[in-house]
Amino acid sequence: MPSSSASRFYDWNLAAGTGERRVELNDETLRDGLQSPSARQPTLAERMRLLRLMDRLGIEAASIGMPASGAAAKRTVTELAAFGAEATPRLRLHCAARTVTGDIQAVADVSQQLGRPLDVMAFIGSSHVRMDAEGWTAAQVEQAVREAVRFAVAEGLPTCLVTEDSTRARPRLLRRLYLAALDEGAVRICLCDTAGHAEPAGAAALIRHVREKILDPAGHDHVPIDWHGHNDRGLALANALAAIDAGASRVHATALGIGERCGNTAMDQLLVNLGLLGDGRDLDMLDEYCRTASEVVGRPIPPEYPVFGRDAFFTATGVHAAAVAKAERAGDRRLADLVYSGVPASRFGRRQEIGVGPTSGRWNVHSWLRRKGLPSDPPVIDRILTAARSATRVLTDRELTALAAD
Repeated sequence: MPSSSASRFYDWNLAAGTGERRVELNDETLRDGLQSPSARQPTLAERMRLLRLMDRLGIEAASIGMPASGAAAKRTVTELAAFGAEATPRLRLHCAARTVTGDIQAVADVSQQLGRPLDVMAFIGSSHVRMDAEGWTAAQVEQAVREAVRFAVAEGLPTCLVTEDSTRARPRLLRRLYLAALDEGAVRICLCDTAGHAEPAGAAALIRHVREKILDPAGHDHVPIDWHGHNDRGLALANALAAIDAGASRVHATALGIGERCGNTAMDQLLVNLGLLGDGRDLDMLDEYCRTASEVVGRPIPPEYPVFGRDAFFTATGVHAAAVAKAERAGDRRLADLVYSGVPASRFGRRQEIGVGPTSGRWNVHSWLRRKGLPSDPPVIDRILTAARSATRVLTDRELTALAAD
């Protein structure tokens, strides 16, 4: 939390050595995110809206798709790349490709048409789970990496080798693939928790191993390491923060965590956490980013979703509401924001809300009436409390207004 809160509480995060984190971010919403089976495919204009918001949030890079997927995908990538060159010049754009020369040629075609280089994220499976499923040998995988990176570099495309399923890959094979890619001219590497297998300690161990046991000894200490995580065990955000602590240079994420199966690291949640640790990005547009993503992919934001869900700062519990209401009554809005919330609502354009329901007390009713500018006479409070405690849910504003007027 910011230093202004230091006198309010003892921060065990800081006691554990957690401090300011600064890392580059890569937004995969328009590629990896749209692989979600329940996501609607946005129009070109909607994708452009999202790119603008990414740029305004200070996100450094974004995927605009995989042009080798087909003629329509290639046209979309070309339009987005042209738009980005004019409208979002700070946002470094890249395309996904298999480690196949045909895939990379599709990226090169777009690049040549635009007259500017596009980064390539060239991916290949790196675990024996994947290799066994495909019938690949280690020699074949290394050869594919070498040929693809060599071709991309010859086409003038900055290339990152993406090793799928890195968190279940053997150290020796990872070493072989990364050094092969760097030998052929790759400029960065990406470690992937493709199946959502990792725990935070495992994610950190992998990052440190690659840096300390593979890159540094080979004279590649300058090479940036990306982290790309999935949420199958509900650990994507925790893994991303652990990867950053361990030395990741850039983290991949998607708006609202959309993606295959259980989704990816949520970009908005990552930005919130980095912001609370002093990251420095301007997050004024974060709410619009979330709501736009929700709209264009057809995925409603769940009510309990952190920060931007309807219930994120809403309580109808008597003890909780009393603490918030007492702080507000004393004129201490900062305290009201902290007493039952690990995230200050006001930091993200929200406010603490108090409702009235079966678990509410007199403070809930008094606070609700005061905020609505209605008199809080004892008979009114008693009438509302009686109705609320016999209800099976939180009462709506309309219901409460009617009870107050009786």
